[in-house]
Amino acid sequence: MIANTFIKRPVTAIVVSVVLMIAGALCLLNLAVDQYPNISPPGVSISGQYTGADAQTVEQTVAIPIEEQVNGTPGIEYMTSNSTNNGMMNISVTFDIGTNVHIAALNVQNRVGIAAPLLPSVVSKLGLTVRAKNPSMLMMVAIYSPNNSHNITFLDNYSNVFVMDALLRVPGVGDITARTDNFSMRIWMNPDKMAAYNLTPIDVTAALNAQNVQVAAGSVGSPPQNPEQAFELGILVNGQLKTAADFENVVVKNNAATGELVYLKDIARVELGKFTFSSNSFVDGKRASYLMIYQSPGSNALETANNVYAELAELKKSFPNDIDYKVPFESVTIIKVSMQEV
Repeated sequence: MIANTFIKRPVTAIVVSVVLMIAGALCLLNLAVDQYPNISPPGVSISGQYTGADAQTVEQTVAIPIEEQVNGTPGIEYMTSNSTNNGMMNISVTFDIGTNVHIAALNVQNRVGIAAPLLPSVVSKLGLTVRAKNPSMLMMVAIYSPNNSHNITFLDNYSNVFVMDALLRVPGVGDITARTDNFSMRIWMNPDKMAAYNLTPIDVTAALNAQNVQVAAGSVGSPPQNPEQAFELGILVNGQLKTAADFENVVVKNNAATGELVYLKDIARVELGKFTFSSNSFVDGKRASYLMIYQSPGSNALETANNVYAELAELKKSFPNDIDYKVPFESVTIIKVSMQEV
């Protein structure tokens, strides 16, 4: 019956065909393009760090308390956790297909907050990161020094401060995992000298926590303590320590009987270096800082990649001498080839 309608009414058939062609063209221009169809379930990642702890300690003190609270989140399908010997912890929470990933991330964040009081103080101080991201990596960017005039510490710090922050603002970028390390004040304690002064690493940590703080010193001449004072002056004090020399002069032990002071430089060597030495990344045989970029769920992979390339080209104009970048991996080429084949 429907076939007879279009046979007897050719104008209707032509109009319907034209409308379908126009609708198809409009949809083609607005369809999201990705490496794979959007059939993968949405996921939320939880990452944290327990400095100095082994994998078993991280699992028992950090991963398990968080898993107990996150379990039962609305729409959750399953979750996996990974703890390493360098103190890193990552939990991947997978939700049912069709779940709003942003609402899911908010629910996970609320449940992580419930588990926060049960975590070690070091983990709470460093903080936990909860982000919704695409499970597959879009591309990888390597920042390196072609002539090796900059060391890896400089490259890591430059990538974290200038490159990663700029790429996170690129439309379509959901998350960036950096294989980089920030600057850190490294204290190499001498066991023999510490034993001579009857000191332990706990004593050194307590001294650093007590003498490396940012305090509010108040002001002088503020009313109503001194009504005749014409001016109110704020007090600036040396709070947090900044240089290696500042840390070397931290008093670790005070002998009340003899008045002897034991400084940190008497029992340890202090230097400014990398936060950790566990990551070693290379590109073309040269040390490099890697940024692994993930697109936000539902974004256009080709458009996101083009935005990243454009931002990198703009950032390169302000790079220091002998700093360059390469993209050793990207999943956009296969999309372009597939579209050409189609």
